[in-house]
Order: sequence, then structure tokens, then C-alpha cells
Amino acid sequence: MYIESIELKNYRNYETLSLAFDRGTNIFYGDNAQGKTNILEAVYLCGTTKSHRGSKDREMIRFDSDEAHIRMFVKKDGISRKIDMHLKKNKSKGIAIDGIPIRKAGELFGILNLVFFSPEDLNIIKNGPGERRRFLDLELCQLNKLYLSELSNYNHILNQRNKLLKDLSFQPSLIGTLEVWDEQLAYYGSSIIRSRRSFVEEMNEIIRDIHSNITGGKEEIVLVYEPSTLEENFLSVLSQNREKDCRFRMTSSGPHRDDLCVKINGMDIRKYGSQGQQRTAALSLKLSEIYMVKKRIKEMPVLLLDDVLSELDSSRQNYLLNSIRQVQTMITCTGLDDFIDKRFHINKIFKVVDGKVYCPS
Repeated sequence: MYIESIELKNYRNYETLSLAFDRGTNIFYGDNAQGKTNILEAVYLCGTTKSHRGSKDREMIRFDSDEAHIRMFVKKDGISRKIDMHLKKNKSKGIAIDGIPIRKAGELFGILNLVFFSPEDLNIIKNGPGERRRFLDLELCQLNKLYLSELSNYNHILNQRNKLLKDLSFQPSLIGTLEVWDEQLAYYGSSIIRSRRSFVEEMNEIIRDIHSNITGGKEEIVLVYEPSTLEENFLSVLSQNREKDCRFRMTSSGPHRDDLCVKINGMDIRKYGSQGQQRTAALSLKLSEIYMVKKRIKEMPVLLLDDVLSELDSSRQNYLLNSIRQVQTMITCTGLDDFIDKRFHINKIFKVVDGKVYCPS
């Protein structure tokens, strides 16, 4: 599995752009704010339908245009697949696979698996639980089409339930309809909890050795899934919390309140870990994603590294670079010195200057 090429039209600061990638390491270098990250974002968007930044479609369209277009060619099992994506300011995005429009984003998953690693991910441990839920959801959505559907349904029902809780202040007679939403929320939420628990158990099998190698055997890492409620109790918890939910006009329990605890040598590093421990754990998490994908689909994913090396010390840089030699990788950076100093093999170099990309190699 690898990306052959990508074409952009009116995307971010690119009026037009056409790039052919190498199956190995592709480096995009240049000063800040030139458009390097935009290329990686377009790749991730075309493979997952979502921006890693959480940007809305209209924010990714070139400022003087009404729509943008991304076309990406992916080679998998010897077959080339074409993904087309149209972004529109006031309409839902349009997606086509090999020229055939699709109705659901889930139909896109399975063609390409991506792991995105940015400097913001180094703070995933110390940031709020929403970041760690997002980490779980982004990977599970790529690996499990059913999870994507269940998460979408859960979020829709959650929004409807919260709206009803607000409306009850003006229309108390609607209280009888709350039970209907509770049953649906518990149905989809319970499945999400089971999927997340299974995913974390698998991750633990992979991350243990990775983290031990990075730390020279000095630290043992354990991921602990912390659901807001157990799946078998979800419906009863919703009933028990009904009075509180009505008072605060929001749903207080469910997968939208889950968290992921990261322990090093038995210590919760969300609260007590040093910055170095938190960053090393974040690196272990991202590398574990790569091998989780390999375990599930028997292929390596494509790795996108957005200016991460500058945020890591020399030993962590070395470990990361040594771990990605068998993975198609796209890396953004401001200079090539780190790669030259470490004698890291680069297959293709792109220089990015003010929305223009040059290929000197």
C-alpha cells in the first residue's frame, strides 16, 4: 500500500499542484508558513475525509474560490485506485472512488490507512481527555467501518438528546420521549465502549516493547481504558442520571466522557509524569498505531510526520527514524541537516516556497 501521486486545485494556498511520490521517504522542506503542512493535510483528508487539524471544508478552500478539488492515486495489492474529493463552501463534500460517487464516508476506508504525527500529538498525554478520545476514534474509524457508523449514530443521537434536555425547560411534556433516545444512545454507546476496550487491549500488546526499547528498558508502559460507564450498565446509568441531566441540560455519562490513562511504572503520567515521559509515551502511542495497522490488515500504513523531529531529542529522533524505514513516509521540516547528520536515506526531496513545490532531487 502506498500513495502514487496527488493533485490539488484551489486547496489552501495552492492554486494548482501535482506531485508524484516515492514509495520510500519523501521530504518536504522549507521555511514556516509556506504550505508544507497543507500537503500532508490534503493527503490525510483524501484518505479519511477529515482534516487532522479539525478544519471545516470551507476553511480549506483557497480564499478566492468557491470549491477545491483533491485527486489522489493509491496503489494497493498491485491495483491503482483513484480517489476524488470536492470541497464546497456551502455543501457537503463530494467523494468518488475510481470515478464512482460514494454516499457514505465509510466506503472510503480500507483503500488507504494513514498515521499522522504532528507536534500537537506530543501533548496528547497532558492535554484533556478529548484529545485521547480523538486518538482512539481516528484509528478505530480507519480499521473498523462498523465503528465509524456507530460513532456517527451515537454523536447524532447524543446531540438530539442534549437538544431535548434544553427544550424540556420550555416544554416539560416532552420528558416522555427521553426514554426513546436513551435506548438508542445505550445501544450504540455500548458497542463503542466494547470496541475501544478491545483496541486498547491490542495496543497494550504492541506498545509495551516499543516503549521499553525507547527507554532502554527503564520504563514499563500500560494503557488503561477508563469508560465513563460500563456497557452493561449504560442504560441504567442514563436513567439514574436523568434528573441531573435535566438540571444541567446535558448528557453526563457515555463514551463522549471516556478517557485513556497512561501509566509508566504504575504512575499516572497525565498528572505526575515529566514532560519527557509524556512525550516519550506519545511517541510510543503513534509508533504503536503503525504496527496495529500492520497487525490488522497485514500491511504497513502510510506515515505522515509534520515537523516532529524538531520537537524530539537526538535519541528519540534516532529511534523514530529507524522505525520507519519500511514505511512510505512523508515528512515536513525546515531543513535537511538532521537527516544528513544521521545518514538517513531520503528517496525524494521537495522544496516548498510560498505555495510552489520544487523537486531538486
